Amino acid sequence: MLIDSHCHLDRVDLEPFDGSLDNALNLARDNGIGGFLCVCIDTEHFADVRDIAADRDDVWCSVGVHPDAQDVHEPDVGELCELAADPNVIAIGETGLDYFRLKGNLEWQRDRFRTHIRAAKQTGKPLIIHTRAAREDTLRILKEEGADEVGGVMHCFAEDWDTAEKAMELGFYISFSGIVTFKNAEELREVARKVPLDRLLVETDSPYLAPVPHRGQGNHPAWVRHVAERVADVQNRPMDAIEDATTDNFHRLFSSARV
Repeated sequence: MLIDSHCHLDRVDLEPFDGSLDNALNLARDNGIGGFLCVCIDTEHFADVRDIAADRDDVWCSVGVHPDAQDVHEPDVGELCELAADPNVIAIGETGLDYFRLKGNLEWQRDRFRTHIRAAKQTGKPLIIHTRAAREDTLRILKEEGADEVGGVMHCFAEDWDTAEKAMELGFYISFSGIVTFKNAEELREVARKVPLDRLLVETDSPYLAPVPHRGQGNHPAWVRHVAERVADVQNRPMDAIEDATTDNFHRLFSSARV
């Protein structure tokens, strides 16, 4: 069994599934996907991800505001903690820093990141980290705020081995998405080869980043198997070893996930 450790089920294109999220999830279940973490990107849509999780025993959710999100409600620590009290919420995020899409004075982004880390520490729930073109500041703020007290996952990892090592030293897991299957991602596959089995997660980040052989299409959770197969290949391990390890790692990190 595999778990899609990061997907946006409220945003998946349901047209190929006759408009039914359950049809999409049933296809994934038929492909051996036994759990789904539906990740929140702003509080305006938190009710949607919460309800998706509440209606299904194998779906969990998070609460947070994506670092790219602008012109959205900015929750403080208290509000994040209040929303995270919902039993379906197993993580804080996604949060982090993105200097690739946004430019200029991004102190507001760093402040938002610190708020999420503080909420994670208060709730005891792990962090889901997005970082792009901002690895130095991401690691620095994680250290300054004591994020190692709760740990979390570096989702959709696309950085170098040095970044992965430093994140793991802070208690973070490394999650690979469809990017690891892309033809031009040889450096990332080298990182995937080195990540210890007990620090590994897999995800789709659907509806984005569909893996080979579906690149360019709308992504959905069933295709997390392609990610896991590519990781198994680069680590020269049997597929069942990746399945067992990533599922165990998920439940170790997200210990409040109902089983």
